Amino acid sequence: MSLFRLDASIRVEGSHSREIADIVEDEWRAAHPDDTIVRRHLGTEPLPSTTWADAVTAGYLPAEKRTAEQQAAVALAAQLTDELAAADALLFAVPLYNFGVSQHFKTWVDTVITDPRMGPGATPLLAGKPAVLVTVRGGAYGSGTPREGWDHATPWMRRILADVWQLDLKVVEAEFTLVGVNPALDEFKDLAAQLRTQAEDLARSHGRALR
Repeated sequence: MSLFRLDASIRVEGSHSREIADIVEDEWRAAHPDDTIVRRHLGTEPLPSTTWADAVTAGYLPAEKRTAEQQAAVALAAQLTDELAAADALLFAVPLYNFGVSQHFKTWVDTVITDPRMGPGATPLLAGKPAVLVTVRGGAYGSGTPREGWDHATPWMRRILADVWQLDLKVVEAEFTLVGVNPALDEFKDLAAQLRTQAEDLARSHGRALR
């Protein structure tokens, strides 16, 4: 068995998405102590911003007419797809940034989709594979909150991972992660602790389901 784990947080220390994803990973590791985990850290080692454009334009050219940059982008897209195809289970840890999806994660997804195995019309390569998405938000975006509907990342990620790639996706969402950092949120300290406990419990449950 093998697990592919992707992190998109730009933080190394104090990253809430990493911490909750660690819980998922620990549950998977408990059942597979000697098996392989393949990691990709997009937040600290992002793909070049030109990768997607180079891979897309390369698709319209014969191999011998491609530039070195286009050839490298095509090879990288194949490598990224190989990592997904080889895994038995997948774990994504992606925080909400500025009400939208992390640019690093978006570039990664766009680049993967340029691979012929993952593009439009291809038989879904990842269909049915178990996957967990961990996403965290600094404030509150749920029903009835002032910023309901401002989270434009989670619906998009669900669409790609569950609907386009057809993964057997489970999601862990944690809110109010800026409580204790932003003084304006101090009054929500108890609620934030409650939501964090719920997210961690769900992470354990979903981690066991990856086994």
